[in-house]
Amino acid sequence: MKKKVLALSLAAAMAFSLAACGGGGEGGSDTVANKDKPVVWYNRQPSNSTTGELNTEALNFNEDTYYVGFDANQGAELQGQMILDYIKANIADIDKNNDGVIGYVLAIGDVGHNDSIARTRGVRSALGTAVTKEDGTIDSEAVGTNTDGSSTHVQDGKLEIDGKTYTVRELASQEMKNTAGATWDAGTAGNAITTWASSFGDQIDVIASNNDGMGMSMFTAWSNENDVPTFGYDANSDAVKAIADGYGGTISQHADVQAYLTLRVIRNALDNVDMDTGIGTADAAGNVLSEDVYKYDEATRSYYALNVAVTGDNYKDFLDSTVTWAPVSNQVDKETSPEKSVWLNTYNSTDNFLSSTYKPLLQKYDDLLNLKVEYVDGDGQSESSVINKLGNPSSYDAFAINMIKTDNAISYTNLLQ
Repeated sequence: MKKKVLALSLAAAMAFSLAACGGGGEGGSDTVANKDKPVVWYNRQPSNSTTGELNTEALNFNEDTYYVGFDANQGAELQGQMILDYIKANIADIDKNNDGVIGYVLAIGDVGHNDSIARTRGVRSALGTAVTKEDGTIDSEAVGTNTDGSSTHVQDGKLEIDGKTYTVRELASQEMKNTAGATWDAGTAGNAITTWASSFGDQIDVIASNNDGMGMSMFTAWSNENDVPTFGYDANSDAVKAIADGYGGTISQHADVQAYLTLRVIRNALDNVDMDTGIGTADAAGNVLSEDVYKYDEATRSYYALNVAVTGDNYKDFLDSTVTWAPVSNQVDKETSPEKSVWLNTYNSTDNFLSSTYKPLLQKYDDLLNLKVEYVDGDGQSESSVINKLGNPSSYDAFAINMIKTDNAISYTNLLQ
């Protein structure tokens, strides 16, 4: 990655010095234009919620704009494989009614969210229920109810285990959106599994969920008592702990690495150092990430944490999801990296992953990186619940943005013009 270089002239150097210093902990910079301040999109990559096409304009808002998330496709494949491996290893207990059909239900978080789409596709691909559309992509639409296998969005899969052929069927799936419009809604998922169970409960052999918030709601509402394995995503502490009680498994998206990258990118931009500092190249404090926990895609200016499957074999290593990643847990020097002010929002205050895992990690890393972060929460429904809290961008040195909808990057960049 190309290193920024100070201007050679004294006048330019002085101008840079003023801009770099900004307002620090004193309320932000009044010498750097808002449009030139570092911006990190995180958790929700700017993209078209219908097509999934990335918003390259938002990702290139200025030279210090990046995205931080996780490798959604790699994680989706891991989740699907984890479920498939569990079924194969426990088939005698899975097909409880001995009908030869392995029926699963799927909780979809947000039909317009790239991560949700990837996870739905990952489960269907692994279980053989995926249908490929004319454009070559796997159909990720919810099927509603599909107990007869007639849906055009999925197909019946086949699994041969111990010499017997089983049919795999997606019995039902829906977007978990509440009446107020919030997606990834745990309460809605809990209600859904209760409804499905009352209609075709003995046919449900497996539950898959796009995240642990919804998965745990379904687990506590029905599947735990009925001994049906439930698989989620995020490795939230309550879900990891529940593996000991029958929760099937989850996927760690290395939130500890994501949270670090979210603030580290900002720290590097504010310090005007090579962006790889403290990431792929050790900083003066010794912070560095290994290649097996993250990757960088230069074309999309995006940092992605890599995922790890969490099952009964290794869940004890993931019981506390708020522990910082040891290789990047060293305090940076306050002389070379003075305190700066950052505005950071989470799209929904009730999102379990963000509130119980991501934010606690950010709050640990902000101290280690000498960043004074103002944390703002949205309601998960209206972008204005976040935007209205960014009334004075000039008060901050940088911004970390978690949109409610991936289409809405322009609502934020317009504020910074």
